[in-house]
Amino acid sequence: MSPSTTKTVLVTGANGYIGSAVTRSFVRAGWRTYGLTRKESAISTLAAQEAIPILSSPSDTTFISKLKDDNVTFDVLVSVTEDINNYIPHYTAIISMLRELALACKEKGVRPLVLFTSGCKDYGMSPYLADSPGLEPHTEESPINPPPFAADRAKYSLKTFEHTDLFDAAVLRPTNVYGYDSSFYGFVFQFAEQAAEAGVLEINEEKKTILHSMHVDDCGDAYVALAEHYLTKPRDVAGQVFNISASVYETLEDIAAALVKEYGIPGGVKWGKDDSEGPATNFRRMVMGYSQWVGSEKIRKMTEWKDKRRLFSEDIDVHRRAYEVVAAKGQAKTQTLLIRK
Repeated sequence: MSPSTTKTVLVTGANGYIGSAVTRSFVRAGWRTYGLTRKESAISTLAAQEAIPILSSPSDTTFISKLKDDNVTFDVLVSVTEDINNYIPHYTAIISMLRELALACKEKGVRPLVLFTSGCKDYGMSPYLADSPGLEPHTEESPINPPPFAADRAKYSLKTFEHTDLFDAAVLRPTNVYGYDSSFYGFVFQFAEQAAEAGVLEINEEKKTILHSMHVDDCGDAYVALAEHYLTKPRDVAGQVFNISASVYETLEDIAAALVKEYGIPGGVKWGKDDSEGPATNFRRMVMGYSQWVGSEKIRKMTEWKDKRRLFSEDIDVHRRAYEVVAAKGQAKTQTLLIRK
């Protein structure tokens, strides 16, 4: 911990969807917050959020010497960046950077906490739908069983615990997130717009699919809750995995009904089944057909963190307007990654 009374954090990927929310949350909580970004266009946004921008990347660590000259040390280092299709090289670069940062902190007598972001899909899909007997949430004790696209992440994120010579670490597994410029759920709005033109919302997935997500601001606040808990009780956090999720889940049926009402789709929902394969189908299935209930009692009991925002389907009008404003400006961060099989 820093001998200074000022709490200081560095967030990598600070201009990303989750990264920007994490950055905002630390700023609101009173931390001196540095945001690492490789995009020059993000500098002004980070500055406007009262974060301290650093223009660099994990493969260019020359910025660390400048931080040392300025006598900057970090209580917490947050990694919120990944290249899912090229995971191992990116992970290696991130860890190398985190080690270099932690070494600089060690020279000043500070041992930082690394909050490393993975994801709840590391557990794989739930074997049951919302109306199935025996349904239980994935917890931090659940076995790892990722789909192929997340296999490297599930494996290598846990390797972060191997660097205790320089830093403590916790691995975080958030669910999908929504809000503002909408990320994966931007696809849902695009899907609904097309359905409104066609007159019917055709969904080729199981209606009781569990879509457990959370507002991105709640997700950011969970990172802060863990960081602040660590400052007083480091042993509670170090070496642990934490799920981050809303207190309740919604189903695809819930979201479909909200979309029909919001977009005035006259033909309602037409449920079907599609066993075809291909990038577009796989992406749709990952957004709308990946059934998973994720428990987050561990972080709730430890830190008293709780989600505050309403479910996506409950505030769909609010999220639609927010998405359309940024989409009109060409700034929506709709996830267009075509998931590998």
